[in-house]
Amino acid sequence: MMDNLNSKLAVTGPRDGPCVSVGGGNYRIVLSGKQTGGAFAVIDMVVPAGSGPPPHAHADMQESFYVLEGEVEIKTEERTFTAVTGAIVNIPLGGMVHCFKNKTDKMARLWCVVVPAGLDAFFMEVGRPVKQGEFLPPPPPPTPEDMIRIKAIGEKYGQKFYPPDYLG
Repeated sequence: MMDNLNSKLAVTGPRDGPCVSVGGGNYRIVLSGKQTGGAFAVIDMVVPAGSGPPPHAHADMQESFYVLEGEVEIKTEERTFTAVTGAIVNIPLGGMVHCFKNKTDKMARLWCVVVPAGLDAFFMEVGRPVKQGEFLPPPPPPTPEDMIRIKAIGEKYGQKFYPPDYLG
């Protein structure tokens, strides 16, 4: 259950907010659930060529992506499409399985808003701290032990993961 919204103004500068490396991308928490009383979170996602999350779902969270730069291929249970600069995509409540991947040779940048918050905390726990604009090499395929750890963290935040080929 969400807390009441904070009564304090929340301001994040263009270089403020913690950054983590997730799957080779650089995710900066622009507004955290702690700053919004759990109502929502905003994440600035910089996604290198070839990067993106595997198929996943979060039934109790609505997630929207606004493509600030570049393009990503988005797959859902309903369809596959390319979201280009200026496009917005909304993954509704209910657990629609989805994923995205940057299939170009240029960086893509997404503004991600999640309602309620929680994905921000998931990224902070599963990711590796980095500086804004720092990119770690994509991690090797996860070991069975890694998968158990990631699955446990995901379940804590309402995430469910699917095999890489789940959406075709």
